[in-house]
Amino acid sequence: CWCVSLLLLLHGTVPTPFFTVTRFAVVRELQRWCCDHFSLVSRLPWSSEQAAGGRNMGCTLSAEDKAAVERSKEIDRNLREDGEKASREVKLLLLGAGESGKSTIVKQMKIIHEDGYSDEECKQYKVVVYSNTIQSIIAIIRAMGRLKIDFGDPARADDARQLFVLAGTAEEGVMTPELTGVIRRLWKDGGVQSCFARSREYQLNDSASYYLNDLERISQQGYMPTQQDVLRTRVKTTGIVETHFTFKELYFKMFDVGGQRSERKKWIHCFEGVTAIIFCVALSDYDLVLAEDEEMNRMHESMKLFDSICNNKWFTDTSIILFLNKKDLFEEKIRRSPLTICYPEYCGSNTYEEAAAYIQCQFEDLNRRKDTKEIYTHFTCATDTKNVQFVFDAVTDVIIKNNLIECGLY
Repeated sequence: CWCVSLLLLLHGTVPTPFFTVTRFAVVRELQRWCCDHFSLVSRLPWSSEQAAGGRNMGCTLSAEDKAAVERSKEIDRNLREDGEKASREVKLLLLGAGESGKSTIVKQMKIIHEDGYSDEECKQYKVVVYSNTIQSIIAIIRAMGRLKIDFGDPARADDARQLFVLAGTAEEGVMTPELTGVIRRLWKDGGVQSCFARSREYQLNDSASYYLNDLERISQQGYMPTQQDVLRTRVKTTGIVETHFTFKELYFKMFDVGGQRSERKKWIHCFEGVTAIIFCVALSDYDLVLAEDEEMNRMHESMKLFDSICNNKWFTDTSIILFLNKKDLFEEKIRRSPLTICYPEYCGSNTYEEAAAYIQCQFEDLNRRKDTKEIYTHFTCATDTKNVQFVFDAVTDVIIKNNLIECGLY
């Protein structure tokens, strides 16, 4: 019986979500069974003399028998522990195009479920904060030349040249008063602000204004990044980042993989045994193009990617949770940049409610199995801890409910 079960599991015939026995547990049980039974067979009498001697010995267990019993009990304990852990294990896969907010969601899990970032960890992010700040102002200055935008004050041209010199020689993790002064004057310039307002026409970090508006604070001597500063940092994810945490008596394993096209070939390694997929879409990307392909609208790329994931044979029985992220940026942007840039057929108003609902329908309509598969959609702001905490609580309830249904307990 155990051999048949093992073969079925190894060949994938029997489903293995949590609340089921793991393949590892079956192997352990088979190992214990073989150990007990073959040990017993090896001790059977091979002659009448041995049999007669055995009758005279009585029923007392030998030291070898006692050791076998203890081994069996230990294996049983390990099996129970493995089974209990497996029944509470949830594997979450974070997918989505580049810069959709996946890594920020992972950071929020650390803040919400693991007591956040320590002072030492925050200190290590100081280098990233400074790098993001400097690269943001440099990106704007370079775009001014391409977009033919002049400085409001001609004297800022000298500051721009000085910026490139100072940035090239700056010590890592240090923001000198001279560099701070140059950045401050440039950021206040009318021409720079005009170029910033046209940021959809070039690649700019979402957190550019957050850091540049707070330049005085982050450039102070002894500056220590806050939890929010850490959340706002942008570092391209390469490879697979795994995070573990416990919530509602469930043991979560969350996998964050890079969203750029060059990183997606690594996704397949995370597909096995997935409990649920959280697919992140940046709502504010509707008027932007890809960094790796300036002919491709970012929202169209996300839709194409979501289509391939949602309707993939690997995920027929996997819960799909859609995070329409960066709702704060979208609400601000939709007032000045029409949705028709992405969806020419759109006839609604450029209000947050109507435009966001339209995008939601565009993604949910990609689901080809609406009769059997539901998409669970949430509007999120990944940098808002309270919002992410509320949404993840709802996500966990969905996961628990769906697995109870699979077990016939709901």
